[in-house]
Amino acid sequence: MAMTTLTRMRVARTGVFVGLVLGAVFAAGPVLWMLSSSFKSNTQIFELPPRLITETFSFDAYVQIFTTPETVRFFINSYVVAGAVTVLTLLVAIQAAYAFSRFEFRGKRIVNVIIVSVQAVPPITLLIPYFGLMVTLGLYNTYPGLILTYMVFTLPYAIIMMTGYFNTLPKELDEAVRVDGAGSFTALWRVLVPISIPGIVSVGIYTFMIAWNEFLFALTLTRTIDMRTVPIGIQLLMGQHSYEWNQIMAMSILGSIPVLVLFLFFQRFFISGLTAGSVKS
Repeated sequence: MAMTTLTRMRVARTGVFVGLVLGAVFAAGPVLWMLSSSFKSNTQIFELPPRLITETFSFDAYVQIFTTPETVRFFINSYVVAGAVTVLTLLVAIQAAYAFSRFEFRGKRIVNVIIVSVQAVPPITLLIPYFGLMVTLGLYNTYPGLILTYMVFTLPYAIIMMTGYFNTLPKELDEAVRVDGAGSFTALWRVLVPISIPGIVSVGIYTFMIAWNEFLFALTLTRTIDMRTVPIGIQLLMGQHSYEWNQIMAMSILGSIPVLVLFLFFQRFFISGLTAGSVKS
């Protein structure tokens, strides 16, 4: 007997539901195992058969992280660098995007091509030139060196996204402000920026994620322990003869929390900002 339309719909929905459950397990499984391992000793992590939930939870890994000045410094450095990169990137990107969206000027198309082209350059190809540049400028192993380097990679995306978002806003808003006697600066910061919060938040979260998780340049452009960031700190827990797996897992969990909190808190703005910036009304 042929299946009815209702039966086919139920089978399709069941298949979609099963697929989503399997995808969720596949995505969440490693995170759950990482969280579980952070509360175990190194011996318990490798016990057979493996167990996700152990009878005894140990907070030794977290205590060790919070009581070690070096690991605490890793988090401070990451917050300083990622926060500064996010703020500076947004300040520059908002003004640049406003210029690209609202004004016509000589070389506009060339500058646009350059911005897009930077996105296509593999960061690793710029590693040695940036190392030499930072040493020459005296910015090696400093906050400004990391911040300026990260901004090279965050600014193009931020400008492209903010330009797309500003393009969705009617130009009549600017004209109304100018009729009242104000200038472009007032139109940007008093009118466009307040109604562009979703786009700004989405770009800010993405920028923070890039700066927070960056490993390659943080490893190359810093030398001393007091300038290392969280990704480098995790790598330093991998010793020559032994790995502190429980501390590695605990530090990975703590390193994931800032991005997770930002995304959960600004989720509504993040999603609407990405969708609004992808089309032009």
